[in-house]
Amino acid sequence: MLLVLDVGNTNTVIGIYEEEKLLKHWRLMSVIRTADEIGIYLLNLLSVSSISPDRIRGAIISSVVPPLDSPLREGIRSYLGIDCLKVSSEMDLGLELRYASPHEVGADRLVNSVAGVARYGAPLIIVDFGTAITLDIISPDGAYLGGTIAPGLGAGMEVLFGKTAKLPKVSLEAPPSVIGNTTMASIQAGIMYGNAGLVDRLVEKTWEELGCHGKVVATGGQAQSIADLSRTIDLVDPWITLEGLRLIYLRNSTGRE
Repeated sequence: MLLVLDVGNTNTVIGIYEEEKLLKHWRLMSVIRTADEIGIYLLNLLSVSSISPDRIRGAIISSVVPPLDSPLREGIRSYLGIDCLKVSSEMDLGLELRYASPHEVGADRLVNSVAGVARYGAPLIIVDFGTAITLDIISPDGAYLGGTIAPGLGAGMEVLFGKTAKLPKVSLEAPPSVIGNTTMASIQAGIMYGNAGLVDRLVEKTWEELGCHGKVVATGGQAQSIADLSRTIDLVDPWITLEGLRLIYLRNSTGRE
């Protein structure tokens, strides 16, 4: 079995693979913890899922939170007896990086792109709704070109509420009309329809620059909610990042899960 971990600024997604099958997955808050806390946490997750730690034969992590990297890898090593691979642009990704500074690309963006090309081919646009909204662009010949980064839905909402004393916090749900007839509905309309429009405009501009259309795949916490409002998103793949981690592990380890 293979342990995969995607560490984001807001959430950490953990998965367990047996061969090509994703057996278990969890979405947790990204909190700075000690190696012992992380190790015990992982053992508890395995225990409640009736998975013996001895069955975990490999581990790989993608992370955009450097302070968590060492505790995670140390906790996995100490409690599971496994040296955990860490995704970087220097690894064998099976993907050409046509980016000016490949080491600057977030590990999650690389992982999404690897899985995206494997599952959907090229050209391809992957939209990830996390702390930031990122678009990753795969060229018609299957190379990683780069993309865009915009504030995420949650981040934008926090800025709005932090700067306005009288506005209430709202859930990230689309109201039935873009013309909100209450303060809550007005905020929801601005955030949800506004971000759907942002994604659509970025996708359409990308198509113009590529000179062709391609499949648009969304992932991340609010992916389905925005996909329902978008005219360009073709499908939602909630676990594309975990699949990318599995594929990269297979290319960079002599072991097997």
